[in-house]
Amino acid sequence: MPVVLVSPDDPRLTVYRHVRDAELLRVEGLFIAEGRFVVRRLLDGGRFTPRSLLVSPPAAADLADVIRGYPDLPCFVLPAEDFSAVAGFHVHRGCLAVAERGSELPWQDVSRPGGVLLALEGVADPDNVGSIFRHAAAFGATGILLSAGCADPLYRKAIRTSMGAALQVPYARVDALPATLHQLRERGCTVAALTLQPGATPLREARAAIGGGPVVLVLGHEGAGLSPDALAGATMQVRIPMAPGTDSLNVATAAAIALYEIRQAVG
Repeated sequence: MPVVLVSPDDPRLTVYRHVRDAELLRVEGLFIAEGRFVVRRLLDGGRFTPRSLLVSPPAAADLADVIRGYPDLPCFVLPAEDFSAVAGFHVHRGCLAVAERGSELPWQDVSRPGGVLLALEGVADPDNVGSIFRHAAAFGATGILLSAGCADPLYRKAIRTSMGAALQVPYARVDALPATLHQLRERGCTVAALTLQPGATPLREARAAIGGGPVVLVLGHEGAGLSPDALAGATMQVRIPMAPGTDSLNVATAAAIALYEIRQAVG
């Protein structure tokens, strides 16, 4: 049964006072999930181990069916008006969870044979990373590789923007993305680097040329794009045709368009 608290000063809520300190949580091997929909995905998913819940009475009632599946999980119930005193900000719909990050996956486990894999180089904005995870889930990507400099997919804002997809889509960090791209090519993957270069192959033509094999879509930093080394590691350079006068697309939007098109080729 949930534990009902009478005061936001309860010492058992100490970890929730660090909701905004993402680095401290990361060092401790933890992350925060926020909102009823995301917390439900956390509890339903089984990939990450929840440590505790902090919920308002309405949220406790709404999540009662999944909470029952965790009889030993501490579930602290606090009036919604007291959440700000604990977390330091207004908590969306009165629902937070602390979970364990667990061990990171090796990239070889994420890059399963077949399908479409995403590789991100230096995508630093957590909203963009979260949106890309959401698109990856929607269009059936097999996983995501993240270079150094990419935002943490388990940062609270990224998880929220992903609508919980960051808790479902497999991902791995890689130290040297260009070297990993070369290894993926050796495994038989077509590595398609998205770029603004006018000489790059238009996306729909690239789709026709891929011919059904495994594909890695590579997307770069929001401002600088892909590094020369990452471009050199690609099988082909691909661009999304745009109307004259438009210089670029948001990286998450580009990921969604490319995923949709390339999925037509690989099935």
